Amino acid sequence: MNFIDLRSDTVTWPTDEMRKAMAEAAVGDDVYEDDPTVKELELYGASITGKEAALFVPSGTFGNQLALFTHCNRGDEVILDENCHIVQHEAGASGIIAGVQLRTIPSDKGQINPEEFVKRIRHTDDIHQPKTGLICLENAHSSGKTLSIEFMREMKYISTRHHIPIHLDGARIFNAATSLGVSAVDIAENVDSVMFCLSKGLCAPVGSLLSGSKEFIDKARRKRKIMGGGLRQSGILAAAGLIALKTMRLRLHHDHETAFYLASCLTLLPEIEINVMDVQTNMVYFRFKDYEYEPEAFAEFFKSRGICVNGPDKNGNIRLVTHYWIEKEHIDKFIEALKEFLTED
Repeated sequence: MNFIDLRSDTVTWPTDEMRKAMAEAAVGDDVYEDDPTVKELELYGASITGKEAALFVPSGTFGNQLALFTHCNRGDEVILDENCHIVQHEAGASGIIAGVQLRTIPSDKGQINPEEFVKRIRHTDDIHQPKTGLICLENAHSSGKTLSIEFMREMKYISTRHHIPIHLDGARIFNAATSLGVSAVDIAENVDSVMFCLSKGLCAPVGSLLSGSKEFIDKARRKRKIMGGGLRQSGILAAAGLIALKTMRLRLHHDHETAFYLASCLTLLPEIEINVMDVQTNMVYFRFKDYEYEPEAFAEFFKSRGICVNGPDKNGNIRLVTHYWIEKEHIDKFIEALKEFLTED
């Protein structure tokens, strides 16, 4: 890549193998369900998450919002973590598309006591209150941390006991599985539907999959059309998605190792505050201790040195993300640039 890009794992370019597969892909009109490459991708995606069926969608946000739209009735309430992607980064779409209300729970980097979900479930005939229609989880979490299998199983028990379905934002479910040392099936078997991205860390240029029961996916297919997600010769994109799932997900441990290397390097800088134990996948968060700097100038400094990073968030936290195009030598260059930044007047 032209820059060392640590902003996200969404910045990856398709590999040469993907570009060749895209150029040679067999295609058809997917709205008619005629695209053989899309069908292959959906079948494979369903199989590796242990679900009956899957549906190709343009993006992760699209897949999450389609899940809410399919699971819920208008006016339902959805219980979820206040820091999850659906709440923080999907532009309030749940109120616009599905017409649902979000009931959020405070979390510590995605970690929540399951009983907090139970406290918020509303089974009531009281006309003043909404009905709980869905629980949403995110694994791996946007903080880069994972939710344990024990937690997932406890949430499944709560879901079954209260007859409330669970949707999993599994944008990075394969990172979570890699970190936990389990399969994606082990995670997804505890939820009713799961969305996972092909373009986050897996190098596909576009697309996500929503998987669940055949009945659920049949309903979602119609609602995908309502949302404008009926695609035509999308096998060109699905061809890259197949390589993402068959090949790229199997190498994610390298990205995790690179992230841990980055975190270890940061711990050697006295100006930096970082909790290495929080580095469980390919995301590294850190902050400056007492160092004063102009937040707006942070990203510009690194860009001038061929490195793309995002500036600090409102709490002063800086996120760096490793991926296929980032190697340890790129981390060394970032660390050298960071030392230079810290010594500037």
